[in-house]
Amino acid sequence: MRFICTKENLSYTLDLVSGVASKQANLPILLNIYIKAEESGVRLSATNLEVAIRANLRAKVERTGTFTIPAKTLTDFVHLLPEEQVELELEGNELKINCGTSSTKIKGMPADEYPVVPEVEENHAYAIKVDDLKKGLSQVVMAVAKNEIRPELAGVYLGFFTDRFPGLILAATDSYRLAEKKLEVAQGKDEVRCILPARAVYEMIRLLGLGNGKQGESQARLWVSDNQLALRYDDFEMTSRLIDGKYPEYSQIIPDKFKTTAILSLEEVVKKIKAASLFTTTGVNAVSFDINAGQGTLNISSTNTQTGEHASEIDADITGEENSILLNHRYVLDGLQNMDDDRVGFMVNSGDSPCLFKSQKDGDSFLYIVMPIRQ
Repeated sequence: MRFICTKENLSYTLDLVSGVASKQANLPILLNIYIKAEESGVRLSATNLEVAIRANLRAKVERTGTFTIPAKTLTDFVHLLPEEQVELELEGNELKINCGTSSTKIKGMPADEYPVVPEVEENHAYAIKVDDLKKGLSQVVMAVAKNEIRPELAGVYLGFFTDRFPGLILAATDSYRLAEKKLEVAQGKDEVRCILPARAVYEMIRLLGLGNGKQGESQARLWVSDNQLALRYDDFEMTSRLIDGKYPEYSQIIPDKFKTTAILSLEEVVKKIKAASLFTTTGVNAVSFDINAGQGTLNISSTNTQTGEHASEIDADITGEENSILLNHRYVLDGLQNMDDDRVGFMVNSGDSPCLFKSQKDGDSFLYIVMPIRQ
């Protein structure tokens, strides 16, 4: 095996695939990247058995062959190379790398021990704007359950063309808060529901960011089969297994009307909540939100027997009645910091009912619900 490419192309392709190379006690080879040089070009792959990534490397192939090489060592080393042509050649069980004035050999393992990455059956196909998909996944994934007591809550729900919306609905909940995002779909019409593991979602966000930073195509393509999902964009393909199970019918906890609505400055309310968070009891994280309709203000306060207490006030456009609710500041900030807007809507029914935060710019396309702390 021997091929020549630019340092820029090699570095970019390694960045795409190396993120999923992981340590498995029974399969040490999964720490490696699989390199396959064919006459048509070079393909790099990596998998952790849950997520797999394959990427095409633009290169001039002089001799075909396959090999696997430690992902971290190769990626870190290539980043340090000068911006010149890189020559890679297989010599026995070592990959020889020549670039500029340096010559290096990295030990690897034969490719025949590397697990086969299964192809996804292309049953249901969709095309979605890359920026929309990346932003939508980023807005909901923080609400995924961190433990896997209920496996279906440890992933993001994807509902394509369901009776609730003629596009894609992304949703995540850990039972304490719920994030939902609606996205337009450029191509595709099949009704499909599936659950994508959180680890795969974070990897997808990372890949779309890398690919889009390279001025790639404007649309990403998704394929869904019975137990797998594939993302194809620019020069790479990512496949992930899906979580087996049925996502809970969460729509019934979204209130259809509210007794009180306050429109607030997003930047100001985030600052005030962060100040109040310094005076909360660890683990409870309770901050009180008191809406004063008569004066057009929102009071944010907290108390901690050890550190002290805090209270602040924000001007707000309020419709409806006086209201108060006690919320976990961490959950509230997670939602607010994923809103790209100057103004945010805060909707409350009572101190015992779920409240809703809504970006004014996104309309109903992004909803964030937080359950109250029972007093």
